[in-house]
Amino acid sequence: MSFKIEALQLPTLQKGAEGRNVTIWQRFLLENDFSIGAVDGDFGNVTDKATREYQTKNGLKVTGVVDIATYQKALEQGFAVYIAFYGNGVTRFLTYLNFGDNEVKDLQKSLTAIATLNPPLVVDGDFGNNSIRGLAEAYKKRDVNLSNDLAEQLSNATKAKLGDDFAPALDNITAYAKRLRERLSGRNWVDSFPDRNSIEDLVSPFRQKVQAFERALKEAGATISVASVLRPAERAYLMHYAFRISTNEIAAQDVPPMPNVNINWVHYNNAISIQAAKDMVYAYNIAYRPVLTSRHTRGLAIDWEITWTGTLKVKNASGNIVNVGEPCTSYENSTLWQVGRSYGVIKLASDRPHWSSDGH
Repeated sequence: MSFKIEALQLPTLQKGAEGRNVTIWQRFLLENDFSIGAVDGDFGNVTDKATREYQTKNGLKVTGVVDIATYQKALEQGFAVYIAFYGNGVTRFLTYLNFGDNEVKDLQKSLTAIATLNPPLVVDGDFGNNSIRGLAEAYKKRDVNLSNDLAEQLSNATKAKLGDDFAPALDNITAYAKRLRERLSGRNWVDSFPDRNSIEDLVSPFRQKVQAFERALKEAGATISVASVLRPAERAYLMHYAFRISTNEIAAQDVPPMPNVNINWVHYNNAISIQAAKDMVYAYNIAYRPVLTSRHTRGLAIDWEITWTGTLKVKNASGNIVNVGEPCTSYENSTLWQVGRSYGVIKLASDRPHWSSDGH
């Protein structure tokens, strides 16, 4: 390949280096199964060791220094995509791939055609934020077919300019587009940061109160199904802002970022951003406006259903037997709610599965 490595402006990295370029290198190592500990932008002993392991595995001179030879090997393995994605270096990335002004304009025009972008991308040779969003939207619509679509849509002039590098250039662009698409909000985020469903995850003394109530229920022959106990703060963030975007309470571009949640709420246009948020709300099965901090995020709530047949003879916290008849579900039976209250596990009547330390 005759890509322009100098366009990437790659600095030599070694122990003691800090900053974004170190972070990009660390992410590359981590995603290629080299243990680097935290991605923190600090080239310390752990990153030095991982770099040496990378060099050893790839038949390079083992120095711990990320030099041009190390970069060249990494670029063969897709490192340029990391620069575009994690380093906001899409201009350098495209220049590296031999995309000049005319080729970028051709790419913009082709993305509009492939993804029927509305409004169409401005064909100006500046692959800025809107073009990046257009590329992500194209991958969302065409998925793995994007590379073939681009190969057909791009002009003969672009193909002639890139020559033998045309196919590997499209591979790089498609890999970048895939990463952009994975960051976009939508139902694909719903399985991230799942709720924990073990009573052991509750905080003390509420945990012991739930356990005592649970023992009484099981001794009485009830069936218990736990849906959610502890909600990670990241999941609460995703649910909260998905709901707010879906109801036009906040614009996607105004959502504050959250550490460890690398989501992009902003799609190609506002209507698509709102629809993606609505898809998340539906997939989360959100019935009420989620809050960022709740009894669930603090380990003070449990969502569960308790069922039984006939009459449930269950002990309250005082040791007295309470006969609980129909309806045979905790969602609706206020008598069972009173038993739970005696243990300090209090039902929120308006939320069918929800019990907490204080009824909220």
